[in-house]
Amino acid sequence: MITFKNITKYYGSGTVVVDGLNLEAQGGKITVLVGPSGCGKTTSLRMINRLVEPSTGQILLNGEATEQMDIVQLRRRIGYVIQNAGLFPHKNILDNIATTAILCGASKAKARQRAGELLEVVSLDSAMSKRYPWQLSGGQQQRVGVARALAADPEFMLMDEPFSAVDPVVREQLQDEFLRIQRAVSKTIIMVTHDIDEAMKLGDQVAVLRPGGRLAQIATPGELLNTPQNPFVADFIGRDRGYRKLSFCEVDHRLPLKDEPLVELGSSLQQARRTAADPWVLVTQEGKALGWLDTRQHVDHASAQHINLGATFCPISGSLRHLLDAALSSPCHRAVLVNDRQQPLGSIALDEVLNRCKNIPAEVV
Repeated sequence: MITFKNITKYYGSGTVVVDGLNLEAQGGKITVLVGPSGCGKTTSLRMINRLVEPSTGQILLNGEATEQMDIVQLRRRIGYVIQNAGLFPHKNILDNIATTAILCGASKAKARQRAGELLEVVSLDSAMSKRYPWQLSGGQQQRVGVARALAADPEFMLMDEPFSAVDPVVREQLQDEFLRIQRAVSKTIIMVTHDIDEAMKLGDQVAVLRPGGRLAQIATPGELLNTPQNPFVADFIGRDRGYRKLSFCEVDHRLPLKDEPLVELGSSLQQARRTAADPWVLVTQEGKALGWLDTRQHVDHASAQHINLGATFCPISGSLRHLLDAALSSPCHRAVLVNDRQQPLGSIALDEVLNRCKNIPAEVV
């Protein structure tokens, strides 16, 4: 557990960055700090491992005041993941990960063994262990950064906008991977982000900070969406709170899915034209959903240049928000559900999806 007790940080000029902050990050859970630029999110995070010293107040780790701890020992108890990973450019990936374990007293051999295990935990191929950071993509570097923070098996983890420097597709993959890892390791984590959707997705509880470093509200994502306590929180979460609520409603596995005529990329469209209920057919590539094709086009085969790639597909483990997005982005307004191998399971029409959305409870948890 990480506890802030009336924490204030001000500088000699009189500028107050964090003002009387009181909050509790529960053990084994993810607490996300979110708010506009300049609200003291990163300063609050850095005060935990004393990269920044509080002006007044106390921060406690499992009831022990950080100000009374040896600063080196304090930092060895805390994993730290930052934007752009912050990897050592002169070390290969295995040695980057092993660094924190070595600093905490592990032998080089044991640290490297643990680093190899963590490559698998963060879903990186062992063949990457001898590469250097510049040889990896941004998303791969962030995975290495998470693995390095875990290498010493810290009690606590601090994460400062860890996924903000990668593109949206990779960012979503990293978020999902992070949640999978957290389910396995159950660390006490405080994360900073400026993205309210990321906060809602990752946080067991979300602390909304207002300018001047004051706490506006701390609650579960569902509570923030249902009952924002003041106009600032309501405005910051956004006027599309109803749409965000759909993220907390799982896709019903009993949905009345309809079979879609499938055409493999490069195949003839003759059969699809005879069996399709409307002009649109779903194109697959090696059995995976790829996009939609309008059979009214004067083409004989499902060629790549004629496929509408704008649609998204909803995983069967996804949410109503995923499902609605898939239906709205489809040129024929049919949402396609896929399994974990991206193979299509069937489709459902937009009207039916909207009916499902109408029936969600007024409050989400």
